[in-house]
Amino acid sequence: MAELNSLEELGGAVKEVTGSGETEAPVHVQKLDAHGRAYATGKRKDAIARVWLKPGTGKITINKKTYDAYFGRPVLQMLIHQPIKAANRDGQYDIVATVTGGGLSGQAGAVRHGISKALTYYEPELRGILKKDGFLTRDSRVVERKKYGRAKARRSFQFSKR
Repeated sequence: MAELNSLEELGGAVKEVTGSGETEAPVHVQKLDAHGRAYATGKRKDAIARVWLKPGTGKITINKKTYDAYFGRPVLQMLIHQPIKAANRDGQYDIVATVTGGGLSGQAGAVRHGISKALTYYEPELRGILKKDGFLTRDSRVVERKKYGRAKARRSFQFSKR
């Protein structure tokens, strides 16, 4: 290897090693299964959701129940609809999801994450919109474990002087 004497020479050497010097953005392609559906896995806390998305009338089924029967609280129903409304695809896709583990809030977050990923697999051009709103980011916060000598993860036992 030749000795480099200036920053310009270093820049030229880097371009020689990498090729053109410019990197291309990754190209996202449509990912469908044999039935023409997009499949994605969503996770949140201890909940894992498997989501299938296909063109349809906008019916959302979770664990063989309608989404409003499974998630009774309006906040959780709104959480599931967020990526669909952000992508402006309300009523265009049928969604089937199976979700296990965790509580209702974590399950709703997992289904939302799965729907967002499935939308990007079906329509890769939606990736920018959903990523900007934070729907593709997996929320990695989980419950902290309990430590010995503590009442909970961080809470101490009540102190008494007498």
